[in-house]
Amino acid sequence: MRYLCSAQLEEDPELNAIVDLYRNRPEQLIAALLAVQKLYGYLPEAAMRSLAKELKVPFSKIYGAATFYSQFRLKPRGRHLASVCLGTACQVRGGERIYRRVKRELGVKLGETTPDGRFTLETVSCVGACGMAPVVIVDEHTHGRQTPEKAVKVINSYD
Repeated sequence: MRYLCSAQLEEDPELNAIVDLYRNRPEQLIAALLAVQKLYGYLPEAAMRSLAKELKVPFSKIYGAATFYSQFRLKPRGRHLASVCLGTACQVRGGERIYRRVKRELGVKLGETTPDGRFTLETVSCVGACGMAPVVIVDEHTHGRQTPEKAVKVINSYD
């Protein structure tokens, strides 16, 4: 994940390569947004404005797509994404208590990133691991049969 200010974004050769690839191809808007997000880890406003200009798409349409699809992020994420499942099976087995305990441990609200940039906290509706409920997912790793205490240990095992 890269963090650049607006002026740096305009001169970023990797962003310019993405813009060149999708220039005048408004039908490729989602692909262009995915490429930008892959580059930066989120969609910086300056990058979306650059895409709007070069794809010849109104900024409002780009912003609309970026906020409509849940996979797009408008803010930088932490190095790790901690997701607490609040699907039915996880709820019944204490998912909400785990969420509250992880939230307190990280000192952030839902969707926020810790001040040190280590974690972003999210909830998910279901990850299809109901047999292991309740679950906490950190990055791509699913941790099943959690308790609030186990979840805190999991969180603290990541740097």
